[in-house]
Amino acid sequence: MKVINKLKVPKKSLKIINPTPNNENVNETHFTSLIHNCKNTLQLQEIHAQIIRQNLSSNSRIVTQLISSASSGKSIHYALSIFDCFGDKNLYVFNALIRGLKENSLFEKSILYFRLMLKMGVKPDRLTYTFVLKSVMGLGEKGLGGGVHCGVLKMGLEYDTFVRVCLVEMYVKVELVDFALQLFDESPERNKVESVLLWNVAINGCCKTGRVSEALTLFEEMPERNAGSWNTLLSGLLRNGEVDKAMELFDGMTDEKNVVSWTCMIHGLTLNGLHQKALDLFFKMEEEGTKPNGLTVVSALSACARTGALEAGRKIHDSITNNELRLNTVVANALLDMYVKCGYVESANLVFSGLREKDIRTWSIMIWGWAIHGHVDKALRCFGQMRLAGIKPDGVSFLAVLTGCSHAGRVDQGLQIFDSMQHECSIEPTMKHYAAVVDLLGRAGRFDEALKFIGTMPLEPDYVIWGALFSACRAHKNIEMAKVASEKLLQLEPKHAGGYVFLSNVYAGAGRWDDVERVRSSMKNKNVEKDPGWSSMEVDGQLHTFVAGDHTHTRKQEIYSKLEEIITGAKQQGYMPETEWVLHNIDEEEKEGALGSHSEKLALAFGLISTGPGVLIMIVKNLRVCGDCHSLMKYVSRMSQRVIVLRDIKRFHHFKDGVCSCKDYW
Repeated sequence: MKVINKLKVPKKSLKIINPTPNNENVNETHFTSLIHNCKNTLQLQEIHAQIIRQNLSSNSRIVTQLISSASSGKSIHYALSIFDCFGDKNLYVFNALIRGLKENSLFEKSILYFRLMLKMGVKPDRLTYTFVLKSVMGLGEKGLGGGVHCGVLKMGLEYDTFVRVCLVEMYVKVELVDFALQLFDESPERNKVESVLLWNVAINGCCKTGRVSEALTLFEEMPERNAGSWNTLLSGLLRNGEVDKAMELFDGMTDEKNVVSWTCMIHGLTLNGLHQKALDLFFKMEEEGTKPNGLTVVSALSACARTGALEAGRKIHDSITNNELRLNTVVANALLDMYVKCGYVESANLVFSGLREKDIRTWSIMIWGWAIHGHVDKALRCFGQMRLAGIKPDGVSFLAVLTGCSHAGRVDQGLQIFDSMQHECSIEPTMKHYAAVVDLLGRAGRFDEALKFIGTMPLEPDYVIWGALFSACRAHKNIEMAKVASEKLLQLEPKHAGGYVFLSNVYAGAGRWDDVERVRSSMKNKNVEKDPGWSSMEVDGQLHTFVAGDHTHTRKQEIYSKLEEIITGAKQQGYMPETEWVLHNIDEEEKEGALGSHSEKLALAFGLISTGPGVLIMIVKNLRVCGDCHSLMKYVSRMSQRVIVLRDIKRFHHFKDGVCSCKDYW
């Protein structure tokens, strides 16, 4: 450690006085004050040097403050070294270290030093047990929690208010809610006004296990509530899908309604798939004068990203600026993700370029963005820049570049990247990485290599692996291998609709209609239902969602009239409906009618009648776009002189002047 005569720190933050060797109390107060005002680890080390020079390194109170300050400054290794060098390890020093380890998420080490404390005969107190119980929660260890509970009983601390709350919370976190509620029921202070935190923890426990009625009963029985009580129940209701009850509770809140309440509702609505309601609530919150915090913004941006609501996303971006919210990595990443998933990867790149702080997730989102929008070279360049910036790639960033290579047909390059992930970066591939390689080979029609690769995998092939192979088989019309893949899918997940749909598609492609009917009858008999397809688009800040054959929209007559017009015009320019995408054994004319009502076509027609000339049309589809819709959109982009962006479950398709960004390699 560097010992210096004078502390080189800002004058405003730390004021040095001449130490008084004969007055240890004055020196203790002085150095404790300096430690409290410390700005970083370097300053702390300089203060520590002065402490050593003044022979105060054996002062328990000063050492305790040093450990606490080092821990809170994320210099936990420095805190450990201070602890190790201190001879008289007492309760206060142990508490400071155990707490610091817990706050740095080093839960196992926190428990380890607690055991060392007991071994050395140092008697723990109420604070020790609250820190240790928090570490048990972090680990989620049921057995360990019971052991700590025994220690609490031996020390006679079971009726301490803070320890009791931590015990109840610990049992909730390790999913032993019955024990938590038993402790709650036995708590003598449960009927006191100051026990509100204990009630909140019990309500959360009920909600966590789906016992909503019990949670509501507890809420009604509370001697007194605070804002946390309302927000706990609110979150619990939403977590259990009780949206109507949550809205009723939220509307009934008056003085208790704060930014946390609004955030709970917005986040909960998003989790329940009610993205438009979440966005409406976000803007209502602003209208009523409540300023959003970082979590509110992240939840609202997530709703935009899931639905492609660019206009709402831009308004939220403005809100971040207007409310002077700090663009930390969490908020920045949500903003990047929104622009990428709303089809504006260049806007995402502008945000990305202006960020001072970039973590591995920031880089990965940008790499994913370029990859799924068909810009594989930019994805690879971004991946290289990340490594030059000293950020070590992880499994997510490797999956992003592998996906980019797959979409662009860069087979050999993708295989090299997969190899480097293991041998250069020592990252063990997951099932998703193996599926990406199968997709990479399958898209290129290299089926023998794909099958051989599956055979050499150290993991047992799952649904995703065989699904990737099947999709490639169907695209290349390899019926025999597609049958093998779809049969594997049905063996793995006999209740999953996708396997039946895949197999039905194979038989339909081969004209084996009896087999198609047999598969569909099997689905019906086993109560297996196919997820319905839908497409949505945002117009004037509102989301409009369509399903195949939809006649519920208020402008349905205009939509179908426009759709008929564009199909007729496209046919005049060479478009031929690809009736192979209709799986029923019906004549060609009926097949064309079935194709004409696909949800993405209805969304396209609505976009054309609802927006002005030259305005980009952005469509989001929850399933993979069908080949016929893909073909029609190329023609319409040229006829209307519009850019059409379609986001399906796999990637983005940018249609312009009759050409798609995927170059029909999808």
